[in-house]
This record gives sequence, structure tokens and C-alpha cells, in this order.
Amino acid sequence: MIAEAIGGWWTNSLALVADAGHMLTDVAALTLTLFAIWFAERPATSKKTYGYYRLEILAAFVNGIALVLLSIWIIYESFHRWQVPPEIAATPLTVIAIGGLIVNLIAAYLLHSDHKHDLNMRGAFLHVIGDLLGSVAAIIAGILIWTMGWIWADAVGSILISMIIIFGAWRLILESVNVLLEGTPRHISLALVESTILETEGVGGVHDLHVWTISSGMEALSAHITHDDSVSHSELLAVVRSNLHDRFGIDHLTIQMETLDLEAEAVYVCETGTKCFEPSIRGKSSERGN
Repeated sequence: MIAEAIGGWWTNSLALVADAGHMLTDVAALTLTLFAIWFAERPATSKKTYGYYRLEILAAFVNGIALVLLSIWIIYESFHRWQVPPEIAATPLTVIAIGGLIVNLIAAYLLHSDHKHDLNMRGAFLHVIGDLLGSVAAIIAGILIWTMGWIWADAVGSILISMIIIFGAWRLILESVNVLLEGTPRHISLALVESTILETEGVGGVHDLHVWTISSGMEALSAHITHDDSVSHSELLAVVRSNLHDRFGIDHLTIQMETLDLEAEAVYVCETGTKCFEPSIRGKSSERGN
């Protein structure tokens, strides 16, 4: 970061200055990532019953916002340089950018193994990839300025790389928001989960079914399952848990088992009471008068 900042000032290259600024956010982002991972390991408490896993998602969200804001600033500066291209020292620009590329390749290799399964790590990985692509853009700009005299290549490369960063960061933000809103994980079909439970022998119905993400790679499910007397609660629960684990990898389950007799009793109370709430498979209820 320091080398590219000094080099950008020396060579008058926006690509290097932008990449150095991006690396500055990386220092903050990686620090935030490490802090979130460390803090998330703290045990659950009576006030934080799920523990602090969501800090990793918040860190991913903040990283995504930082990437978008930085990219917008780079695009803004690039348009100014497009209109009035400054003189740029092409040879030092290219050499410094090559050094930055080597460092970013090493960092990307170290982060690659975990970024697909952890939003927080994906945010850190995207920062490094953005830096890596920024170094590539700076190298190409340096070569074009050096060989062709195309000074505008510095601004164009900065704009292109910023658009790539925004695309990846926007997906990171959307996934983080979906987790924070306890939406159904993108890789899990709620309809398929429902049919998997209903296909289990002995199951008569399922309602109040919810699937959400606690943190990256940690999905949770809650549901009410009705069944007949041909199977016991414990036996049916074991089969349902096994099916959900095998097909969807869901292990954090909260399932309320109900017999058909209990459901019939609930309907009777509903019909004789003043108000009735009809259960729905996706957890919504409709209220009826007597």
C-alpha cells in the first residue's frame, strides 16, 4: 500500500493511487474480518443465545459497502483525468504495479480455499481480487502509455476495474442483507425441504416451516410436523433429521412433533372459540371470526 501510494504520487498515476487507496480499505477490511472471526468464537450468553456469529455477516456487509464507495470515487476521479490527461511516468508505474501484482497473487492464494463458504472471508477475498485486478489494469496502462503514448489508458483502466469491483461487492451486499433479514439461503429450496419432510413415512403434514442462516455455512430450520400413531416422536424425528442433513446439510433443527389427534383438538378449539388462527406451511396465519 505504501509503495503504491508513493509510486502513484511520483508517477502521477491514478491507477496506482486508486490501488493504494483500495489497499488502505483492505487494511481496515482485513482487520475487521480478523476481529469478527475472533469475536464470533465467544460463547453464547443469556442475552446473545446464538452467540456472536452474525458479526462475520456484519463485517461482510461493511466490506461490501466500502468497496462500492471506493469504486465510485475512483470512477469520479477517472472521468476528470479522461478530460484532462496528466503526464505519467510509464516505466516506474509498470514496475511498481508488477510488484503489487505479485503481492496480491500471494494474498489471493492464501484466501482462496475458504472464500466460497464464508461471507466474511469472501469480502476479504474480493478486496484482494480487486487489488489484483487493479495491479493488472495499472500494468496494462503503463505498457500502453510507454509504448503508444496513450495517457488516457490510465483512466480507462481505473474505470473498468472499478466496475468489476462493484459487481462483486453488490452480490456480497445482497447476500449479507439476506442473512441479516433471515431470508431462505440461496442454495436451499423451501419447497424441496417441505416435500422432503412430507415424503417421510408417517408424516401427515408440516406447517410453520422456516429456514434461515445464522452465519456462513450454518443453516437453521424450525417446523411443526404432524404425524399418525404408527410411528413414535423420537423415531420420526431421527429420520427427518437424517434426511435434512443428507439432502441440505442442515443440522441446527428445532422441530415440534404433533400427533393428528392434537391437530384435531386444535381445530375443535378453533371452531368453538371466538377467534381462530389457521396454520400455514410457510408460517403465516390467517385470522377468522367465530
